Amino acid sequence: MGRRRGIMSESFKYEIAKDLGFYDTVKEEGWGAIRSRDAGNMVKRAIEIAESQLAQHHCGQK
Repeated sequence: MGRRRGIMSESFKYEIAKDLGFYDTVKEEGWGAIRSRDAGNMVKRAIEIAESQLAQHHCGQK
């Protein structure tokens, strides 16, 4: 089975990791070292950011 191509940019992933407090783990040990819970929270936060940006974009267009 092939490896999936990521949708989030690396810089965005690092930004979220900093926000959620596990950037040092990623920096020192790589993405494979984060807990499953942290990965799930990262996805949840990315979705929240995307929804917020879509709502702002939608409200701005009339």
